[in-house]
Amino acid sequence: MSIAVENFVKAIYKNDKNDSNDTRPGNIAKKLGISNAAATDMAKKLAAKDLLHYEKYQQLQLTEKGTKMALNVVRKHRLWEAFLFRLFDMSLHDIHREAELLEHQTSDLLADKISAYLGHPKFDPHGDPIPNAEGEITTNQTSVALSKTEAGKSYVISRLMSDDKEFFDFCAQNGLKFGNTLVVTKQFQKNNMTQILINEQTILLNEDFTSIIYVNETN
Repeated sequence: MSIAVENFVKAIYKNDKNDSNDTRPGNIAKKLGISNAAATDMAKKLAAKDLLHYEKYQQLQLTEKGTKMALNVVRKHRLWEAFLFRLFDMSLHDIHREAELLEHQTSDLLADKISAYLGHPKFDPHGDPIPNAEGEITTNQTSVALSKTEAGKSYVISRLMSDDKEFFDFCAQNGLKFGNTLVVTKQFQKNNMTQILINEQTILLNEDFTSIIYVNETN
């Protein structure tokens, strides 16, 4: 399949899994930087190939075949991120950018080799789950957005759901990394802001950040 097709089914899969849960052609077009007409045309073509279900003005839904394709691309993307992060200690933004290119040029054989070399990781450096060779995600996602946490409790960062360079630069500068522990010291409900303590530093975050930083409560 072409890169455009792989990116299209991947965008539907990822949008279906995030909080917006919006897979209408217009939203997929915005995500991919293409026109609404181009997205609708692509959706119709992929429906004819049994990769998705298309109905005018409705959300796009991947078929079993389309989901398998999307998960295969996601697997290769996240394995490359894990590989580049471990070997070269590249920034989270840079590994995402490079993986966007490499995912389409990677055979299943090479993906399996990378996975074995890394010890078959369950998560990439952003905290996103890595599907296995059968296209299955075998980890349970119990994390919540930082905006939904309770003041006075301690949490471990489990996921950073963004591809924005400034966001990752800010996170790196302030210790907001996958696996690090923080304490929520206050929730400002009216202003949609969260105050946290991390690495002995107090930080006030707005909802633009707290809605895409996911955490698990510590035991």
